[in-house]
Amino acid sequence: MTKMHNPAHPGEVLREFLPEGMSVTDAAQRLCISRVMLSRVLNGRSAMTADMAIRVGLLTATSPESWLANQMQWDLWQSSRKPKPKIQPLRHVA
Repeated sequence: MTKMHNPAHPGEVLREFLPEGMSVTDAAQRLCISRVMLSRVLNGRSAMTADMAIRVGLLTATSPESWLANQMQWDLWQSSRKPKPKIQPLRHVA
């Protein structure tokens, strides 16, 4: 397994795309979502969903897949930091 690094939450990355001076309210209006919903993503309290990735991709001229890949990496990093349950692997039947 490849050693992962601590990736940025997609909301942190999205902040970098927003023009200086653009309010959360303005960005939310452009995305056709509520200010609260966007604020939760920007602050790392909500995940980048497929629907949000499509909207953000359209807003930033980037691919929705890149936003979802970033979310997956962030989720995997967070989960890798937690204690692992004791799971017995399946045995291959020959």
